Amino acid sequence: MRPLDPRLLTYARVTRKFLVASVIIGTAIALLAVVQAFALAGIITEVFQAGAGLAEVTDAIWVLVAVILARVALSYLAEVVANSTAAKAKSQLRTALLDHVMKLGPVWLARRGEGELAALTTRGINALDAYYARYLPMLVLAVTVPIVGGVTILTQDLLAAVIVALTLPLIPVFMVLVGLYTKGRVDRQWRTLGVLSGHFLDVVAGLPTLAVFGRAKAQAANIRRIGDAYRVATLRVLRVSFLSSLVLELLATLSVALIAVSIGLRLVEGNFTLYAGLVVLILAPEVYLPLRMVGANFHAAAEGLGAAEGVFEVLDTEPPATGSRTDVPDPSRVGIEIRDLSVEYADRGAPALDGFSGQIAPGRMTALVGPSGSGKTTLLNVLLGFVQPNSGEVRIGDVDLAELDPDAWRAHVAYVPQRPRLLSMSLRDNVALGAPDADDDRIVAALTAAGATDVLDSLPDGLDTPLGEGGHGLSVGQQRRVAVARALLRDAPLVLLDEPTAALDVATEADVLAAVKEHARGRTVVVVAHRTSLAELADDVVVVPETGAIRVVE
Repeated sequence: MRPLDPRLLTYARVTRKFLVASVIIGTAIALLAVVQAFALAGIITEVFQAGAGLAEVTDAIWVLVAVILARVALSYLAEVVANSTAAKAKSQLRTALLDHVMKLGPVWLARRGEGELAALTTRGINALDAYYARYLPMLVLAVTVPIVGGVTILTQDLLAAVIVALTLPLIPVFMVLVGLYTKGRVDRQWRTLGVLSGHFLDVVAGLPTLAVFGRAKAQAANIRRIGDAYRVATLRVLRVSFLSSLVLELLATLSVALIAVSIGLRLVEGNFTLYAGLVVLILAPEVYLPLRMVGANFHAAAEGLGAAEGVFEVLDTEPPATGSRTDVPDPSRVGIEIRDLSVEYADRGAPALDGFSGQIAPGRMTALVGPSGSGKTTLLNVLLGFVQPNSGEVRIGDVDLAELDPDAWRAHVAYVPQRPRLLSMSLRDNVALGAPDADDDRIVAALTAAGATDVLDSLPDGLDTPLGEGGHGLSVGQQRRVAVARALLRDAPLVLLDEPTAALDVATEADVLAAVKEHARGRTVVVVAHRTSLAELADDVVVVPETGAIRVVE
């Protein structure tokens, strides 16, 4: 964890203006602190040495009041600017993270884990409040105040200036030592939170299945165990933070005490003026205060900085290479040719596809069949541009898929994954996601073609019935049929279906696929299937064995 991470300035551009404003405000506060010290020392000296009354020091008191009010106003302004900057910086960083995740695609997201990413996007980035609103302003003051205050002390007392020069660097040294010790604990705390978030998300998603098999209570025990580990890691971080604050406070207190003792001894001997001694004593705590606060706020921002490391790890991940061509050939009129396609994942010992070649005829339904793990889903992800092949190519007519702009290409594709996602909105809005201008007649026709009329009839408000997050309220089979209806309504020339009828019985599956084939007539449809009945309904069957060879059955 660096004191000032330049990556936070790169992705959160508003921070640069904030640092400039902080330098201006911090310098003004430092100068006002000097004026305050001289004004207060002058008032005390006049009253105790010259016996001045209230009338003689009234002007000086008004100057002191004006300086104090100015410092209060500037501190309030700095607080407002800091909080406003923190909100904008978090928004920019969160937007950059989400945009990059969209470029990385769902395959990367599935391997990374949705739970950890959700924790990074919400709690992780929100924890940067202390960094932007507290730590960065104090970091600026820790530069301006010691310089201005130190130079002023030097003009009044050389010995005090030497003490400040010798003791002041000790505070950053101890901050670095404590920070190095804290880093490992903060990283451990954040990893534990990521595991807890991912595990909790998986448990909630699979809770109905766990309840059916009587495993829900066992998972509750696992969540409790991981939660206890997170609690212990958090308390360890807090313990280090409190101890580090004690060390910095003790060091600053001893340094000011040394200055006070040296001034007191010289005042007793008569070798030093009260005015100069008061100026130095008033300024000395002001010089050490920003550095002490930097240390305290650094540990308060440690969680956010630890989360920021995870955010930058995601942002530094290279997305799949993309092309820029927008003149996309119509995949319902030209064939799709796959040439020697090989795909390898870093966490797998064997390639997902190895030298795969074949063709998908235009305007026909093609079934991809083969053993589990042979690479059928990977092939669909390549066609969607979510996975970059290690070698080989996919050609749409005479155009290489790698040359096409991903958004332009995906505008021609409708896709139903193995686990389709329904959102917390009405049935109408869920079906019309890919075609927002579709009227109710088209939506009902798409639901009918997908064999989902029973879904429509079972809902109390029909198309207006709100669905829960993830399609809560519908069975798995009903969710898949709604997703198929959404793909058909999109009216895209290429339709990719990854086991769309896995949760249906054989008779319902046959009816749905026959209706899909009829409704999508003239479009190119590619279906991943494991059942023989599905393959029999397709125009072409592509067998994808684990060896990567291919044969086409007409």
